[in-house]
Amino acid sequence: MSRKITKLETLEQLPTRKRVAAYARVSCRKDEMLHSLAAQISAYSTLIQSRSDWEYVGVYADEAETGTKDSRPEFQRLIADCRAGLIDMVITKSISRFARNTVTLLETVRELKELGICVYFDEQNIYTDSSDGELMLTILASYAQEESRSASENQKWKIRKDYNEGKPSNYMSIYGYDYNAGELIVIPEEAKVVQMIFADYLSGLGMNSIMKKLIRFGIPTKCGGQWTENTVCSILKNEKFTGDLCLQKGFIVDHITKRHKKNKGELPKYYIEDNHPAIIDKVTFDAVQAEMALRAARINRPKELTFNEFSGIISCGQCGANFRRVT
Repeated sequence: MSRKITKLETLEQLPTRKRVAAYARVSCRKDEMLHSLAAQISAYSTLIQSRSDWEYVGVYADEAETGTKDSRPEFQRLIADCRAGLIDMVITKSISRFARNTVTLLETVRELKELGICVYFDEQNIYTDSSDGELMLTILASYAQEESRSASENQKWKIRKDYNEGKPSNYMSIYGYDYNAGELIVIPEEAKVVQMIFADYLSGLGMNSIMKKLIRFGIPTKCGGQWTENTVCSILKNEKFTGDLCLQKGFIVDHITKRHKKNKGELPKYYIEDNHPAIIDKVTFDAVQAEMALRAARINRPKELTFNEFSGIISCGQCGANFRRVT
């Protein structure tokens, strides 16, 4: 029996366009850095849209976020879109812009590689889908992480040197004051609110009652939000309202996590008296601290147990509970 064999012609596959996105980041909000971010966005938008074989997905850009954190919102959105199958390729300026943490970088690149997504690092001219791409990434990412550590240590040295000389090194946002060119200047309207908070506390009001009063009066916080008990507490404890300044109350644990820790003696503190105009006199401030300590002691005081000659002897005949003396 003869068999008839027919060759089926394969349909010619139409070329598909690669869906390409870019990622950009700057680590501070200075004008020149924001200009750099805008330039990156413009350059990558133009590059992707100029290629006929590429489909422009967009540019994901983070402002003033470090490369060592996973909390960058646009970076997280980029990864989510990659997982959703919306992107085939990612372009970024350099390894340090993508991530300075070697572990985070390699984990992300490997995950994207498993999803069939290539990452191109412009400055280093590395494609992650190439045979030697991961080796080069490991070497260069380690260098970028060490560079980040070195920059962090240099910054810490500068900050501690400033503290030792009695100079605050960071921008301060304090209710009642405006910070201008290293000087704290009193804001009269906010200063009246601070004085009211201290007076109300000494008159017997609690932090919760003061918080509710501020909300009832429609007074916004420094950032325009709503008052909380913690916000009221931080004002009552802040020595800056007396014109003094305590430096290095906290510190950054390491350059990877950027976790802030309260200084409990690990590093020296520096106290500067009469650094700027006072809103609260020191007698009032000290009185508030003493009152806070007194109220805390009352709350934490252990309950006193009273005993007499009949304790544990007389009990209820129905439920068995012990009788107690009531005066």
